[in-house]
Amino acid sequence: MIALSVNLNKIALIRNSRDTSNPDIVEFARLCVGAGADGITVHPRPDQRHIRGADCAALATALAVELNIEGNPMAGPRLSDRHGVDDYPGFMALVREVRPAQCTLVPDGDAQLTSDHGFDLKRDGDRIAPLVQELQSLGIRTSLFMDPDPEQIRLAAQTGADRIELYTEGYARAVREQGDVDGVFRRYLRAAEVAAEAGLGLNAGHDLDLVNLPRFATVPGLLEVSIGHALTVDALRLGLPATIAAYQRALGKP
Repeated sequence: MIALSVNLNKIALIRNSRDTSNPDIVEFARLCVGAGADGITVHPRPDQRHIRGADCAALATALAVELNIEGNPMAGPRLSDRHGVDDYPGFMALVREVRPAQCTLVPDGDAQLTSDHGFDLKRDGDRIAPLVQELQSLGIRTSLFMDPDPEQIRLAAQTGADRIELYTEGYARAVREQGDVDGVFRRYLRAAEVAAEAGLGLNAGHDLDLVNLPRFATVPGLLEVSIGHALTVDALRLGLPATIAAYQRALGKP
């Protein structure tokens, strides 16, 4: 069965638009789990535009389901410029403290509105491999955010990572724009095949929604999807319990 991990970044963004704790991140995570979510994902960034370091620690303490923390392992500490918000400790320092079940390394930067590409491991593999080993020594399952590029996926296996998370924007765009959906989907099928051959577990995420998810859920070996933006928007229309149930059905669950 494919696990549904709900990304709470957009919920935190709503909270951060005011000087308030509403919506409460831990409470909302519990609501998601109570409605049937299999896990929770957060992606803290140095500018703390949405999820903050303190949220990660609180979620790790409060939740019985898996917590997945995503982010750029090269992001160092940063002083906060917002009253009442703790300084950002740096991504690796945060993960060492929180020790989530899974850590997904992502090559993003502050200038990006959202994650928009996978790792180039020809360039960064020598830096990433020791970080993967450190995370695994802490008992943290480690995943790398990757494009559906067979050569890069094979390099991901060489870092010792447990899983990859396929960046699915290309597929989502093809569906949205009614492009060559079959051709694009075949690229992801091939990527999944290469991951399996290399001994890598398979996650996926980015712009998956109720329209494009049912087909993507047929990718062989898919273990987990993390979904935030579309799920949050759907929850505004349908309500959270109905939305979680709809996404689980889209994953092929009764």
